[in-house]
This record gives sequence, C-alpha cells and structure tokens, in this order.
Amino acid sequence: MAVGSNQSYALKLDFGAHYSIFLPFGRIIIFMLRQKWGSVVCPSCKNLVGVNDEKCFTCGRWNPGLWGFAPLLNRLGRDLGFTQFVIGACVTLYIFTLITDINGIRNTGFLNFLSPSGESLFLFGASGWRPVFLGGRWWTFLTAGWLHASALHILFNMMWVRQLAPPTSELYGASRMVIIYTIAGITGFAASTLVGAFVPALGGAGFTVGASAPIFGLLGALFYYGRRTGSSMVSSQAKSMALTLFIFGFIMPGVDNWAHAGGFAGGYAASQFLDPLRPERLDHLVLALVCLTATGIAILFSIVHGLQFLS
Repeated sequence: MAVGSNQSYALKLDFGAHYSIFLPFGRIIIFMLRQKWGSVVCPSCKNLVGVNDEKCFTCGRWNPGLWGFAPLLNRLGRDLGFTQFVIGACVTLYIFTLITDINGIRNTGFLNFLSPSGESLFLFGASGWRPVFLGGRWWTFLTAGWLHASALHILFNMMWVRQLAPPTSELYGASRMVIIYTIAGITGFAASTLVGAFVPALGGAGFTVGASAPIFGLLGALFYYGRRTGSSMVSSQAKSMALTLFIFGFIMPGVDNWAHAGGFAGGYAASQFLDPLRPERLDHLVLALVCLTATGIAILFSIVHGLQFLS
C-alpha cells in the first residue's frame, strides 16, 4: 500500500583515453558470454528453445533466448532478478531511513511499528504536494515508490511484489515489466500529488511513500494482458486483486488511494504502448536500464538536495 499523510513537519522549505585499453577486453568477454546459435532453456517453462526464437512455443514467453544471454541470465530467475532487486533495495532504504534519524522513529501502535521520521522520509525522496510544490522536488515521483513508512508497510508491499512481478515478467518480458513498474510509480504519485494540491477535498497526500503505486501498475498490466489476449482468467484475477486492495485501502487509515488509482492507470496505459503480443526488443532492455539508473540518481540527488532543508 502507499501511505500518505497531510501532517506538517518542521522542515525548512526556504526554498579518457584509458577506456580504449579496456574496451576491447570488454567486447571479448561479452562475445564469449553470448550464445549465437543452438538451443537454450526457456527461463519460464524450462523447455528447450532456439536461441534466436522470438517466442517459446511451449509457454508463450517472448524472447526466451534473451539475446543469447539466457544461460547467464537464467541464474537470476524468471524476472532476471528484478524481484530480489526491488526487495533488497526497499529493505536497504528502509533501514537507512530508520538509522538516519533514530530518535525520530515512531512506534505508535501495530500499524506504525518502526516508522521512520517524516524528516528522514523527506530526505530520501518522499513525494506528495508538500515536497513537490513547496520544495520543488518533482523527481520524488521516481523515488517515493522505494520508501516505506513502517515495518508492516514494507512487509505487505514486498509480499505483493514477490507475487506479481514474476508472472508479469513472463507475459511481457523482464525489460517491459521494469518499464511498466517505473511508469506506474510516476503516474501514481503524480496523481496523489496533483489531487492533494489542487483538489484537496478529494484526498491526495502532503507526504506519500510506498511500492503499492507500481504494484497497482503491475495489476493494470495483467488486466490489460487479459483483455488484449482474451484471457478471461488473467484479467479476472487481476481485477479481483485490484478491487480487494482498493477496498482495503478505503478501510485502512492513512492509505493513499489516489496513488493506487494512478498506478493502475499508468500500468494499464504503459501496457497498451508496450503491446504484450509483440516481441520484446533490445531497446526495451536499454530503456529498463535507463529507468533503474534514473531512479538511483534521483534517490542520491534527493539526499543531497534534502540536506539543505534539514540542516
């Protein structure tokens, strides 16, 4: 779930040449690792496929040969390690937000057990109308989905990431899944921020964090896949999960439902652009790496930029 709050915190919102030596060796290593002919094991169903096949004829996965790197990348799992990466990154950032301001840790009840301080979450990239419109921190649309507001919050969200990321990767390919995940986070937190700033009577949040915006994006992608392919089972399961989480969000206090809605819409829209019936391409992998790199840079910049407000 994405957790939002309109609580005001006491923040000061004042408002070369050596590469030519190593490059040939890098090319040799890459050439040695890449398989250009023969058969490989499909990452999803474990059946043999041609290394250059566009689609696995057993399970339907696009690009099962992974551009010739399947033997190497299969060690990372069905989603090329993205699930483990998200869980590891979110847990690491959660620990950092706790130790950055130990005296500010809140334990007010079961739902807020081990909650990082608002200042700490702000520093690492919490989004919402306060950071964006008062602090000019628009890049927090990228960073907020990697932060969490309590131990229960991160546990709940990581369980959903573990459940939804692998099947989404199988249906779209790992690269397109990463792109969908990133876009959904942006649209989710943008929706919450804009509603909170311009239509506060409808909700929105002053401060908001949580992976549930991109999680809802994965649900939107699965829902679109069912509609696009005619698979009523996939679409009905995705719709059922989304409705359950939406209802849960209205029942639980402090849940950012606009981030959920925006994430679902962003995931659905991105899936239309990244048509699951078309093969995954190399430029999708490049764009996925750009998404992850931009997110990492945004988190580092958020910390550097945020220090001036908290000093």
